[in-house]
Amino acid sequence: MKIAFHSPLRKGLTVAVVSAATLVYVGLAAREFAASWLAGRVQLKNLQRAAWLEPSDADFRNRLGRFYDLVARDPSSAIENYKAAVQINPLSARYWFDLANAYQVAGDTTRQSEALEQAIRTDPMTPDVAWEAANLYLVQGQNDKALREYHVVMANDSSLAGSAVRYCWRIDPDVDRLLQDVVPASADAYIPFLLLLEDKQETAGTVKVWNALLQTNQPFEKRYAYDYVHYLIHHKEVDQAVAVWDATTQRYGLGAYVSSSTNLVVNPGFAMNPLNAGFDWQYQKQYGVNLMLDPGEHHSGQRSLLINFDGPGIQDGGIYQFVPVQPNTKYEFSAYYKNGEIEGAGGPHFTIQDMYTQAVYYESDELKDASFWKSVYGEFTTSPDCKLIVVHVRRLPPGSPIRGKLWVADFRLTRKQS
Repeated sequence: MKIAFHSPLRKGLTVAVVSAATLVYVGLAAREFAASWLAGRVQLKNLQRAAWLEPSDADFRNRLGRFYDLVARDPSSAIENYKAAVQINPLSARYWFDLANAYQVAGDTTRQSEALEQAIRTDPMTPDVAWEAANLYLVQGQNDKALREYHVVMANDSSLAGSAVRYCWRIDPDVDRLLQDVVPASADAYIPFLLLLEDKQETAGTVKVWNALLQTNQPFEKRYAYDYVHYLIHHKEVDQAVAVWDATTQRYGLGAYVSSSTNLVVNPGFAMNPLNAGFDWQYQKQYGVNLMLDPGEHHSGQRSLLINFDGPGIQDGGIYQFVPVQPNTKYEFSAYYKNGEIEGAGGPHFTIQDMYTQAVYYESDELKDASFWKSVYGEFTTSPDCKLIVVHVRRLPPGSPIRGKLWVADFRLTRKQS
């Protein structure tokens, strides 16, 4: 017998089935809503009711465990609920970590290690997981396992690399081992390692990390190279500073900022904008001194540097360049200058000094009375231990006010042929 869909019986059956399904759905939704609402109200009874209403929801059991763990300070009850959570959902590293922490509080290091290993197996490459695992291993004194997890952190989250490499250094301050076994071969990891060693003044270690950084052929901001050259210069590692500068200029297409045998001064006529780094011109703001590249005044090139003096107590023009030299060697220096009505006792001079001893190798006459371009020339011999000199504009004597303009250009420094 066929029952037509539009018959009263068929309609009644359909309505009954739909109504029953709707009631079941509404009941389930209401129970889930009630459980979520109760769990959001952080009270023990509410969390217990939420877990009872949704026994298949691992998150409610984990929340209940955290209440016993962090609020009630009841490790055994916390462990019971954490274990229930990982039984319901064994694929959550978060739940395994909470269980491991509870075992630690309870003093059960064996089960703590088992839970920790399970958390890592569940999610072995996520940096947040590795970070927590590394810290727990560190507390346990399992340094090799901690280093393994810090490696995962550095390999997968550059924002945590700096903190991770600092912890690694505390565990084992051995540059060779960390480079070989722990710190990933990447610029994101090597840069914070280099900065850490600079801060620790581990100069020999910085050289190893720098060489490893170059071998990656990965990009990194050139400011780190500039800062490293600065670090090496101030730690009297002149040869290494020159090597780093050469590598940096090659990497970033700055070959014009390298000296030559015909002129040891880089960017001698200010044709290029000073990098304010390395072995190019550098400048520091001086009170009463303004610096400007001036294309309107030039000697043989396209522009010069204008130094505008206006104030008391001026000691320095604020522009200088480090120049690597050979010990016990004779050099020839020349430069051009022009000025405009410089007033005041004590004028500017071209000065060449040893970077480290401050011994003066050359001091020009006062750079005054030159309404047209004039040259200066001098010779000097470096001391037996000199490897780096500073070329700058110094005012002698300082103290009294000075006002006026000085243009400088076409610096030249060469080794004198015997």
